[in-house]
Amino acid sequence: MKILLVTVLLAAVAAALAAPAAPMQKKPTQVAPVIKVKTDQFGSILNTRGHRALYFWTEESDLSIRCVAECAALWPPLIVKKASAVPKRVAGLRGVLGTVRRPDGRLQVKYNGQPLYTYAHEGPNQVLCDNSGGWFVVRV
Repeated sequence: MKILLVTVLLAAVAAALAAPAAPMQKKPTQVAPVIKVKTDQFGSILNTRGHRALYFWTEESDLSIRCVAECAALWPPLIVKKASAVPKRVAGLRGVLGTVRRPDGRLQVKYNGQPLYTYAHEGPNQVLCDNSGGWFVVRV
């Protein structure tokens, strides 16, 4: 009886070893909501995936969102649905990404503790408002 059990176990192990290995599933890569773009005028800056320049405002930090209402209409915040959509580190960026909850409850992307915004009157690949009223393009 013991010999039969050992034989069955050895056969099961041999079959498992001979079977082709199941392909390992890759962990889905997280796509950051920001990209690094090289410009002639500003060097490397942070952009949205749609190539809109990102700004920070010196009047606020991740603990105090002050750009709301009319300000947020002119300077739209970079919003994500879930904090998990924002990786902490992105290849090529020295800083750290994260999120902050805005007064309206939405999650805004931040870089090195600074909430990120676009400028409503800019199109892709434009930087029109660096050093304007405390707003600065994010250099990386």
